[in-house]
Amino acid sequence: MEPKISIVNLCKRYENDAKEKGLFFSKNINPDRIFDGKEGYVLKNINLNIQEGEFHVFLGASGCGKTTLLNIIAGLLPKTSGEVKMDGKEIKGMSPERGLVFQNADAVLFPWLTVKDNVAYALKPKKLSKQEKEKRTAEAIALVGLTGHEKKYPEELSGGMRQRLQIARSFASDPEVLIMDEPFGALDAQTRMVLQDELVQIWKKTKKTILFVTHDLSEAVLLGQKISILSAAPDACIASYETVPFSYPRNSEDQDFVQYTAQLHRKLNAAILAHQHKPEPEPVSERVAG
Repeated sequence: MEPKISIVNLCKRYENDAKEKGLFFSKNINPDRIFDGKEGYVLKNINLNIQEGEFHVFLGASGCGKTTLLNIIAGLLPKTSGEVKMDGKEIKGMSPERGLVFQNADAVLFPWLTVKDNVAYALKPKKLSKQEKEKRTAEAIALVGLTGHEKKYPEELSGGMRQRLQIARSFASDPEVLIMDEPFGALDAQTRMVLQDELVQIWKKTKKTILFVTHDLSEAVLLGQKISILSAAPDACIASYETVPFSYPRNSEDQDFVQYTAQLHRKLNAAILAHQHKPEPEPVSERVAG
């Protein structure tokens, strides 16, 4: 079966492009600290297949290239070399087939538009009747539990509700792949747990392919079917590829869950520590060949 997303020998180097380096600074990461004046790639020989409908989590330390990888898959950044394909076609630029959800909802929501109008905005490029747009807007709002709040503005919503609104807008355009970059990282613990549970339910209902970035181990195990652990940058690669052995729903207080998360923690630490003396990653991994 052809994978939904196929990545072969992907390499990414940030040259002296201030615009590209700005993506590091946008997450409070100084690229000069990571590279320390050395030549190197952010990502080197990334190989991965992601199947349709899969919930795939990318886990790694801050600055390891998780966001860079998602931005390349989204079409926001060019790769330096290698292949990144969706449904067998090379990804070149952004596409409505790939929806985006960011950590900071305030950066992407329109404060002058209501909840309803923010969601409906995603449908502007689509050639749909007014009735169909109304229907899809209402469905997306209901999907994230914001029915009854349609006339409110973003400033009238809590942080969790604003993040729900951002997710609703992404789902309204019916993307095949949803790309989520630490979407719950700025939320309080209780709101985060609620949205994690809701996201799993939305994923089950819509059967979308979800690519999710986090540096939170428990969140990775709670959400993901598959987990790719990245080594540290520069020259980050996928150091470990995991299949989570639990069915949904998952309980983070379950002893097996706790033990598996601790095992994952050891693998993450090993990936970071081994970075200083790591061997050259294989050009093509079994994850792609298989």
